[in-house]
Amino acid sequence: MNLKANFYRDKICLNVLSNSIGNAKEIFEAAEGHVLVGLLSKKYETVEEAVSDIRIYAEEIDNAISVGLGGGDPNQWRMVAEISKEVNPQHINQVFTGVGYTRGLIGQHDTIINGLVSPCGKAGFVKISTGPLSSSEESGVVPVKTAIQMLKDMGCSSIKYFPMEGLKNRGEYEEVCRACAELDFMLEPTGGIDLNNFEEIVKIALDAGVKKVIPHVYSSIVDKDTGDTRISDVKILLDMMKKLV
Repeated sequence: MNLKANFYRDKICLNVLSNSIGNAKEIFEAAEGHVLVGLLSKKYETVEEAVSDIRIYAEEIDNAISVGLGGGDPNQWRMVAEISKEVNPQHINQVFTGVGYTRGLIGQHDTIINGLVSPCGKAGFVKISTGPLSSSEESGVVPVKTAIQMLKDMGCSSIKYFPMEGLKNRGEYEEVCRACAELDFMLEPTGGIDLNNFEEIVKIALDAGVKKVIPHVYSSIVDKDTGDTRISDVKILLDMMKKLV
């Protein structure tokens, strides 16, 4: 089973949601394979139900699966880890405090695991208290470089910067990009990304020297009537990726 995400020219890989196996197959084809299809743990009642369903998706799209929390919900962290242990996806979304447990549980280092950190209102710093208990306490804010090194200590692959709200926190985002470039770490900008700001958000990261970027483009390209990710928008995003690299 393929555990390597397919980055366009080794730099950019999309992360988008799927509402069905048919939608996932269309997404994978439209993105020419340079995509991770997000399946949210929150939509399943049990780990067993999720594993059974996700295995079907994996067979259809060369395991280009991203197991998600669901809106960054910290209470889903353990379910994400347990699902991932069984399906070995190419990509896992995890809260900061759940990274080490998840890496140990899956027992291999090929799968990309991100660690969720959030803007905190101060450039050069991020909030790492994104776990089920820590998120209910006073914000734990540390220098972004420290956060990245802590994630590396836990076997993490990339930093998930969420919720960005597009470019609302541009100064903070730019510092995160610089730190990822300096420390050779992947970056996953997430939250409020759409067809209008996608190119700029990814370009900021690439211009800073980030080697691999996984932009998450979710609700902005989902058809509100069907729940499907719009294939026409995936094609537009792929064209932007090609332009950027």
